[in-house]
Amino acid sequence: MDISIRDVGPDDAEAVLRILNPIIEARTYTALDRPYTVAEERAFIADLPPRRIWKAAVRPDDGRMLGYQILEPFAGYTAAFDHVATIGTFVNLSLRRQGIARRLFAASFEAAAKAGFEKFFTFVRSDNPAALATYLAQGFTVVGTARYHCKIDGRYIDEVMIERRLHL
Repeated sequence: MDISIRDVGPDDAEAVLRILNPIIEARTYTALDRPYTVAEERAFIADLPPRRIWKAAVRPDDGRMLGYQILEPFAGYTAAFDHVATIGTFVNLSLRRQGIARRLFAASFEAAAKAGFEKFFTFVRSDNPAALATYLAQGFTVVGTARYHCKIDGRYIDEVMIERRLHL
C-alpha cells in the first residue's frame, strides 16, 4: 500500500474522527469512552502543546487519512519525565494489518528523537491482543498490568503497561 506520512493539523479534525470515533464506538480497542465532535477535535488539535507529535498516514493519491499516531510528554509537573512520551496509535478499522502502523512508528520515532524524547510509555487494553502484538513488534516490552484500570459500560478492564526506549 502506498502511504505518505505527514503532520496532523486543525483541518484534519474530521478525518481524525472518521478513524477515532468508530474505534471508540466498537468498545473494545481503547479506553476512550465517548465519541468526539468535530469542534472538540479541532480545538484539541489547534491547542498543540510544545513537543506534541502527531503524525498521519495518508494515501498520496487522494490524501485520505488511514491512521495516525500521537505522542505527548508523559508529565508536565516535573522535568524528571521530560525524556518520556506517551504514544497512541489509531488505524482505520477496515485497514488494519496493512503496514500503516509500522510506517507511523518509523516517522514518530524519528520525530521523537529530534524532540528530545528517549522513551515511550503507554497502556494497551488487555482485551486487545492485536494492538499489544503491534507494539511488541516495534520493540516495546511489557512492564506490568494495571488491574481494573479502565471501566467502560460498567465493566472493568485491565490495561497492560508497555514501554520502549527509543534507542535500543
